[in-house]
Amino acid sequence: MKNQKMYEADDKMISLIRDNYDLLQSLGSFGISLGFGDKTVQETCEDNNVDTYTFLAVVNYTINGYGEFEADEQISVQTLMHYLEASHAYFLDFQLPFIRRELQESLNEDDSLARLILRFYDEYAHEIRRHMQYEQKTLFPYVNTLLEGQPANDYNVETFSKHHGAADKKLRELKLLIIKYLPQDGLHNNQLTATLHDIYDNEEWLRQHAQVEDHIFVPAIRRLEQMTKQQDVSRNITGMVFKGGVQNPDALSDREKDVIISLVQGMSNKEIADHLCISINTVITHRRNIARKLQIHSPAGLTIYAIVNRLVDISSVKL
Repeated sequence: MKNQKMYEADDKMISLIRDNYDLLQSLGSFGISLGFGDKTVQETCEDNNVDTYTFLAVVNYTINGYGEFEADEQISVQTLMHYLEASHAYFLDFQLPFIRRELQESLNEDDSLARLILRFYDEYAHEIRRHMQYEQKTLFPYVNTLLEGQPANDYNVETFSKHHGAADKKLRELKLLIIKYLPQDGLHNNQLTATLHDIYDNEEWLRQHAQVEDHIFVPAIRRLEQMTKQQDVSRNITGMVFKGGVQNPDALSDREKDVIISLVQGMSNKEIADHLCISINTVITHRRNIARKLQIHSPAGLTIYAIVNRLVDISSVKL
């Protein structure tokens, strides 16, 4: 059952841990060390250079499983990046090797079934490692370029896929093998039970990790992509203004300029045809010639061109 309490910046950090001890690992991923005494969440976050709002968004979502982040502009992408990268390091460098050592100590490696279980675990660990390394080598560098304000390349966050299905399937098979076929003597049974408990805990941790990526990180990157595109358009406008326009308006015929003005004013092809007393096919031909001459194909691009070259006044444009 979910803890329905929503924690706030003035709550004591110790209260969060007392109510939800499984947040201890999250603290480390945010770079927050123990020893915070009776400080509030905000005081603790500020002491550790962590964005308080983003910390609480992740914590409350992890605890309660709900939240609306699509339009949440207060989320810090930098804080999320640090959190996800540290979480990957924790899981790959500590947790996966730790559970494998537990399995080895719990199993008789001379037994063929035991060797099969270790092989299953190694395949599962490989899937998780492959997914996280993909993020580290592809997704995170891409996000860093967005944070630096550089124009996006042909990659975007929509191409980001998680590949969790295969790993989940392997983990289910591993757990079933242990539960159904491996009770041995009392000592080994106790060791396997403890190891199985750790496997279940880590399965839940991975589920929450994936949900934070899907529901908080991905929406934040979508917003960052949109901001970068807007900044790129602004840079283009500025460059066009200071260079006096990237194209010579005299290269266009008067009729083609009329078509551009009509397009910028939001007219459809039919409305332009009626307005200029020409056929729709002629309008389409003019638009094709305009695109060829100016190498501008979008309405937004034509709007910029028309403003910079003083074909229209910016006050008359539908933005």
